[in-house]
Amino acid sequence: MDTVTLLLHPVRLRIVHAMSGGRARTIGDLCEDLADVPRTTVYRHVGLLAEAGVLEVVGEQRVHGAVERTYRLHRARTVIDRDMAASMSLEDHRAAFTTGLGVLLSEFNAYLDREGADPFADSVGYTQSTYWLTPDELADLIKQVRAAMLAHRDNGPAEGRRPYLLSPILFPTGGTTTTEGHA
Repeated sequence: MDTVTLLLHPVRLRIVHAMSGGRARTIGDLCEDLADVPRTTVYRHVGLLAEAGVLEVVGEQRVHGAVERTYRLHRARTVIDRDMAASMSLEDHRAAFTTGLGVLLSEFNAYLDREGADPFADSVGYTQSTYWLTPDELADLIKQVRAAMLAHRDNGPAEGRRPYLLSPILFPTGGTTTTEGHA
């Protein structure tokens, strides 16, 4: 299975999110985080991710006669790079965007369903804005956003930290540029 197909499945993408930060997790841990996903489904998708090398087994122990594996994310294998993205068809991009939106909705609903969820106290934000940009301004904006995100991407679990899902979405709206108001 190619990387795009492997990663752009709603359950597998949620597992990747749940494994972020260098955490070592068991399927039991994942099932707690993904309480709305059947345990057998989590097992099946963890198996696919492990088989593809996205998850690696970092420990095993016997629990009630069964072997419980502990997994860690191999983050380098979760990247859809520029070359892969460039080779995707328009339908691939449509499917990827739909999957991403579905995962966002699932993750947000799971957050809201947790006891003690407090969007205001947790600094939850969602906004949309339109920016009129030249190609150079767009490149500069992307560079700044990437730099801000990369500055914190390698943070792992630590006292006082909790995971946040950040999903910047950027695409052009409208059809063409305009010169309204200019002679």
